[in-house]
Amino acid sequence: MCCDAAIITNSPPWLLASYPEGNLFQLTQEEIQILLVKEEREKLFLRGITLAGTKCLLTRDNLYTEGNNTMDLHTKGQSWGNQAVTVVQIESVYLVVMGHQGTEGGSLNLKAFKMAGYIREAIHQLLAHF
Repeated sequence: MCCDAAIITNSPPWLLASYPEGNLFQLTQEEIQILLVKEEREKLFLRGITLAGTKCLLTRDNLYTEGNNTMDLHTKGQSWGNQAVTVVQIESVYLVVMGHQGTEGGSLNLKAFKMAGYIREAIHQLLAHF
């Protein structure tokens, strides 16, 4: 279902990890900063977002909605075709997941949300041991 993934943070805007054979390793600090801005997010629907140099359209933004913390986009570039992308907030980092061509945004969102849950649980278990 997934063909690419990255972990990013906003403070400062950094790419922390990515799938080495994907395209998300090319995410820039400016792209991350725009993607994760907390103020005036409605502008993202109008302007769109660029990820690793490829234009994306924002379809759903619940990134800063407690209990959901996800954002759905899809690419509009010739090199990537039209692919679903989901961003999930996990504590102070964000998981960016890109689906294979043809993967529906809703199913990718659910998969990313579940992955984030596993990561959160692993963090909590690790912290409980200290």
